[in-house]
Amino acid sequence: MAAITVRTRRPLDIPIALIGTSALVAAAMLLPIAYLVVRVWNAGVFWDEVTAPATRDAIVRTALLAAATTAGAIAISLPLAWLTTRTDLPFRRAWSVLLVLPLAIPSYVGAFTFIAALGPRGMLQDALEPLGVDRLPEIYGFWGAWAALTLFTFPYVMMPVRASLRGIDRSIEEAARGLGAGSLRAFARVTLPQLRPAIAAGGLLVALYTLSDFGAVSLLRFDSLTRIIYVRYTSSFDRSSAAALALLLVALTLVVVTLESATRGRARYHATSRHQPPSVVRLGHWRWPALAFCSFILTVSLLLPVSVIAYWLFRGIDAGEPVGFVREAAYNSVYASGFAAVAAAIACMPVAILAVRYPSMLSSAIEKITYSGFALPGISIALALVFFAANYAEPVYQTLPLLVFAYVVRFLPQAYGAVRASLLQVNPNTETAARGLGRGKAYVFWRVTLPQVLPGVSGGAVLVFLTVMKELPATLILSPIGFDTLATRIWSATSEGFYTRAALPALILVALSSLPMLFSVLREERRA
Repeated sequence: MAAITVRTRRPLDIPIALIGTSALVAAAMLLPIAYLVVRVWNAGVFWDEVTAPATRDAIVRTALLAAATTAGAIAISLPLAWLTTRTDLPFRRAWSVLLVLPLAIPSYVGAFTFIAALGPRGMLQDALEPLGVDRLPEIYGFWGAWAALTLFTFPYVMMPVRASLRGIDRSIEEAARGLGAGSLRAFARVTLPQLRPAIAAGGLLVALYTLSDFGAVSLLRFDSLTRIIYVRYTSSFDRSSAAALALLLVALTLVVVTLESATRGRARYHATSRHQPPSVVRLGHWRWPALAFCSFILTVSLLLPVSVIAYWLFRGIDAGEPVGFVREAAYNSVYASGFAAVAAAIACMPVAILAVRYPSMLSSAIEKITYSGFALPGISIALALVFFAANYAEPVYQTLPLLVFAYVVRFLPQAYGAVRASLLQVNPNTETAARGLGRGKAYVFWRVTLPQVLPGVSGGAVLVFLTVMKELPATLILSPIGFDTLATRIWSATSEGFYTRAALPALILVALSSLPMLFSVLREERRA
């Protein structure tokens, strides 16, 4: 396909309506962080909170958890990605699909299954008690949170690393070996540097997820910043300290993003025009340890959680636990997620058009602001909107529109990326030709452009839908009174120890998240 060059436009050439709607979207994205800054500045508590010894300890704990989780996810993902792309591992395609599915399990669901299976009064303890084992190692705290977050986030790293491994030209590695380097040295000196951007991108997602996680760390009783913020918000009359800590969490998130950018540097790796697919490595006797490693990771990250959920579900049904209560929560989850997905797809459209069709410093600035929501933890967005609505927009306080607005701010970048990629593939000459026939810009967009970008728009909307289904902290804080979702049902049941009540909503949530992900992975495998 021929390359298409779009000239940089001056701001005066850009339609005013397009600038106005795009600026409105950017302003909405900035609203939470701007209000947190104003709120904390007026209260004058930020410095006191930052310098408090308890806050410093929480920052260190949270940063250590994020670093350890990221390192653990990379340590798991690198061998898994290599085994499933570059070796003759038995059932390699099946492993490629199954090892991505742990991403469909929300971390708080995974944490509750760990507690139910391995906790002090869990299933393993009950099974070992007749053998004289009256106490298992502690699962709560740092190591429990680390294990849960690592096992349910490692696919964030594995997926981009697999894609990079497939794209590496075989001739480069062969040249290294031809110069006398062994297989391990060639991998370390030639292959690994080419994987650095993919590792950094996946590691950033894991680190951001860990910083913003609330459910898993709360269930596993690890005092990260998100848990402390929620406790301050729910237990204190003056919530300025919670706002100050939320702003601190935003600052910590920005530090992580900056570190990732510095780590990635200016690395650019281009394939040659005559790309040779990578050769398949024969594992020989190493196939059995490789199979054992894949089986262990799959067991603890997918089979164990699903088995525990199924066990508690059948135990609850056997004990007469009602199951009809989850119908309304499932409806609310689908309803709110669908509303947010449509709103995000519509909101990102003018920004994408501005960035792709009218590149300028202004459109670049608006585009970068649009991405800011992805760096904001859900609990920070929720607190900012609570404060804002309670003071300046009381009619929308604890209403569904405010909840959906929070979802859009948090997850709009996911829809934006898909829409922008689709728009880049539309030849602007077709739009020019249509306008040459006397049609207006709105008509051309509706009849020519939109049908071509619709697959990307729907793909982005589906991604937002799935992510919102699992979202917890913003839903807990902003949802209207009596508005339960699957996520809040799971949270309320597990936090009180009623695992049978959490089983059915957890199973529905995992199933709804797994199906589209399974479809996406299978489609990628067919293309490979």
